[in-house]
Amino acid sequence: MVGCDGKRQKLSQLNNNRRCQARGRIGFKVDNGFKSGYSQYLETALKENKIPISGILVCKLLQIYRSGKSRIKNISTNVDRQAILHKYAYKSDTTCISHLRMTRRCLTKLCEMLHTLGGLRTTRHTDIDEQVAIFLHIIAHNVKNQVMIGRFQRSGETISKIVTRVCNAVKRLHPHLLKKPEPVTENSTDHRWKWFKNCLGALDGTHIKCLVPLKDKPKYRTRKNDIATNVLGVCSQDMQFIYVLPGWEGSAADGRVLRDALLRPRGLKVPTPDVGYTNGEGFLAPYGCQRYNLNDWRAGHQPTTPKELFNMRHSSARNVIERCFCILKARCGILRDNSYYPIDLKNKIIMACCLLHNYIRKEMTIDPIENRFEVDEGTGDVGGGDDDHITYVGV
Repeated sequence: MVGCDGKRQKLSQLNNNRRCQARGRIGFKVDNGFKSGYSQYLETALKENKIPISGILVCKLLQIYRSGKSRIKNISTNVDRQAILHKYAYKSDTTCISHLRMTRRCLTKLCEMLHTLGGLRTTRHTDIDEQVAIFLHIIAHNVKNQVMIGRFQRSGETISKIVTRVCNAVKRLHPHLLKKPEPVTENSTDHRWKWFKNCLGALDGTHIKCLVPLKDKPKYRTRKNDIATNVLGVCSQDMQFIYVLPGWEGSAADGRVLRDALLRPRGLKVPTPDVGYTNGEGFLAPYGCQRYNLNDWRAGHQPTTPKELFNMRHSSARNVIERCFCILKARCGILRDNSYYPIDLKNKIIMACCLLHNYIRKEMTIDPIENRFEVDEGTGDVGGGDDDHITYVGV
């Protein structure tokens, strides 16, 4: 027993000597005068003799690692914000249209509207025009967050907050940007719409790719095997949106989406549907089992029955909604491909894109993107003359 006690005393004395040596070897002074949490813990534990040798070695290694690792500087240090904003927004109208899809005058007016009507405010670090420019650049080009960090020299968290903040502000402008429906007048001279007196517009659905949880993918899978949301859109004769309903699963039928729009408290108030919808009160659908698409009458083909003539004129008028969706997706790259935002935020972005589409059509007299679609994509409908060059209807 005596021998065991002697060995314990010698081991205790040896550990004390090692602690003393460790105190002499480990320095706690840091170059910047900052004492890390590991150093404070190590110093306190050594003074109170409550740390084993293994703990000393671990803390020493962590201290060496931290002292040799340079701190990451703030991304906003020595960055000229005005130069970056000038590069993407204010350099010229051509540059502004390329990056933000609108002229400098339209951008300035939009910022003012978002401030006074949309409730968008300047934050501690970002002005309103910079927030709007970041949001417009993202929806125009479908840019990843990491790319935006390099382009605008903002942190990923800041950019994410800006997207949500500006998107909500744009949605608050819907009473001012959504087109008020106007019926076709009796004396209308529009060769597409003069046949449909008192018609308010045209409606159709489109699929927009989205990001959903794994468990919800079967509901959002379309017949083309894409993961997308079914968006119902209604536009006027001048290709401005009257009503937009995003959020339905891609597998939902157009008729089901339409019924939901009609049953909502502030829902749709009925323009002309296409062949995918049925006739009903306030709706005028084409004849079934008859030629309908405009491609059927290209190359000089003539309708042979009154029903085919009606379908041709119906298709020519309703084609405005297809052109509207084509221009919208050409203007907003975030709607053409899968984005990097959850489905709830993606639905808000879809609504914001439609509102901005209306704003650009009202404010910009010349839109280079719209000029690309003077000839309807996929139909060749360039607007013909009276009666669409029909010379006879018969067998």
